[in-house]
Amino acid sequence: MTYAPQNPLIVQSDHTVLLEVQSERYGEARDALLGFAELIKRPEYIHTWRLTDLSLWNAAASGLGAEQVCTTLTSLAKYPVPDVVLQKVQDAMGRYGALTLVRDGQWLLLEAEDAGVLTALSRLKTIAPLLAEPPVDGRVRVGPQHRGELKQLLLHAGHPVRDLCGYDDGDTLDLSFRDTLDDGTPWSLRDYQVDAIDAFSQGDDSGSGVIVLPCGAGKTMVGVGSMVRLGMRTLILCSGHTAARQWRREVLARTHLREDQVGVYTGDNPQLYPVTLTTYQLLTWRRSANAAPEHFRVFYEANWGLVIYDEVHLLPAPIFRQSAYLQARRRLGLTATLVREDGREGDVFALIGPKRFDLPWKALEEQGWIATARCIEVRVPLSPEDRQRYLEASARTQSAIAARNARKIQALDEILTRHADAQVLILGTYVDQLEFAARRLGVDVITGKTPKTKREELYTAFRAGETRILALSKVGNFAIDLPSATVAIQISGTFGSRQEEAQRLGRILRPTPGTQQATFYTLVSPDTREQVFAERRQLFLAEQGYPYEVEHHA
Repeated sequence: MTYAPQNPLIVQSDHTVLLEVQSERYGEARDALLGFAELIKRPEYIHTWRLTDLSLWNAAASGLGAEQVCTTLTSLAKYPVPDVVLQKVQDAMGRYGALTLVRDGQWLLLEAEDAGVLTALSRLKTIAPLLAEPPVDGRVRVGPQHRGELKQLLLHAGHPVRDLCGYDDGDTLDLSFRDTLDDGTPWSLRDYQVDAIDAFSQGDDSGSGVIVLPCGAGKTMVGVGSMVRLGMRTLILCSGHTAARQWRREVLARTHLREDQVGVYTGDNPQLYPVTLTTYQLLTWRRSANAAPEHFRVFYEANWGLVIYDEVHLLPAPIFRQSAYLQARRRLGLTATLVREDGREGDVFALIGPKRFDLPWKALEEQGWIATARCIEVRVPLSPEDRQRYLEASARTQSAIAARNARKIQALDEILTRHADAQVLILGTYVDQLEFAARRLGVDVITGKTPKTKREELYTAFRAGETRILALSKVGNFAIDLPSATVAIQISGTFGSRQEEAQRLGRILRPTPGTQQATFYTLVSPDTREQVFAERRQLFLAEQGYPYEVEHHA
């Protein structure tokens, strides 16, 4: 290939890919990169992506081939693609499936395309104890109890395993969809939801994996559809009690299951149901730091046919450990982003499963399934007094000073005036800042201390339009169904959390009749650590095609 000035990519030998934002082929290239690369940074004109082993393994697991990736890079590149990059793609994607696990009677059998690779791996001190014997001719027996741990360790060693062992069937459950909702409204799964269910449930290695869909795209329906497809007893792990109750409402509304067949397992109601919902927080709760979690029994005291991990990017470390022992159960992860701020995306891949289906946010926006979003960063300078305090403070205190910038309240007032008739969510991380803003505006605020019944009352009033403005702390980041909200104003965020930014935008992406436009504001103190964190938070949304406009507040 020769120099092609009209193309938007510059592929570099360090496995980074530069994308020119102003190119006519920018959107095409961004959508292609989403399938096999990770966005690293996004200044105004040149975005930097990186090809990583994990991004390429996920691409291979979701059906992309190495030749397809190489052809895409070559066809979009401005300069010839370095051979070392093309070789990286071939090598990394070729490793997915080079090791397989299959059943062998009461044992599992780890098989390798290259016997020498398996011999070398079997000598690692972390892996050797999990093998029943030294490998022979590229094969070695493994105890089924080591299935998850072995996959996790091999992935960390750079060799992902394709798991073809299959799964134990759980108790059967008579599950079918209703044709209409309680109000008589007909409904059916959307085409892309059916495609996602097919991707999870069909194929030689089906039955475990992650579905990636935007907030507002109906991930819950993919979960319910997978339950109906399998017809087995199901455990659903949620990010909080509100999410668990919303899941229960949807399961009952969309299927013919009875009220007594779908229940939430809590500390006050430690009961298991044919469809049981509970929270990550409850499962990891312990009486003291040295005590064992008291509720892990839910994993083992019922014959589950499917375990659903809602918001799988939030999965706590103790649940990872339990998931290592649940490899004989079908596992479905649901998320809007595979990004984890703790860097444990690889553990999701190994223990829950690889990415099975991913649909770009912009694609669903173009089809009208989620609202069109406009993202605006409003830069609000610190006052001279706060600037002086900021300069004299420690790094941690600087972050708090910038986030709590008192001038943000005036900017908030101006934005609310701009959207005088809209349903508005005010989102923040610092509770005292939120409570101050709420008192000043005379609106309600929901924090972690708000009782569950009070939360539901406030959510119901907002959904019904009885209240127009609602302030939410971090409890509002996940799985809150407030479809009437069309404006979100983020007055403070969690350091550089990309997943939080995505979830907060997701609160306003559910289109309602007559309203397809949503506006997401984030208030930032310029020339501070908060601006650096904001740029990092915005990475994921930029990757999905949501550039931030910048406004300056005087």
